[in-house]
Amino acid sequence: MKLRNWKVWLKAAAVRAVKTVAQTAVAIIGTSIVIQSVDWMLVASASVLSGVVSMLTSIAGLPEVKEDAGDEQ
Repeated sequence: MKLRNWKVWLKAAAVRAVKTVAQTAVAIIGTSIVIQSVDWMLVASASVLSGVVSMLTSIAGLPEVKEDAGDEQ
């Protein structure tokens, strides 16, 4: 893959990961009945984990990043 494609992939994967982290945080906070009962360590750890999983999943491919057939070695 060309260097330019890596930059495009990294940007697309990072955007997905940030969205996933935010969605996870909102979901965990939203499941708390009272805001004082939110376990902020759980929110942080689950959100970071979801971001890592998102980045790892993106390795399989991103529809936003088009693969060039001529890049294969």
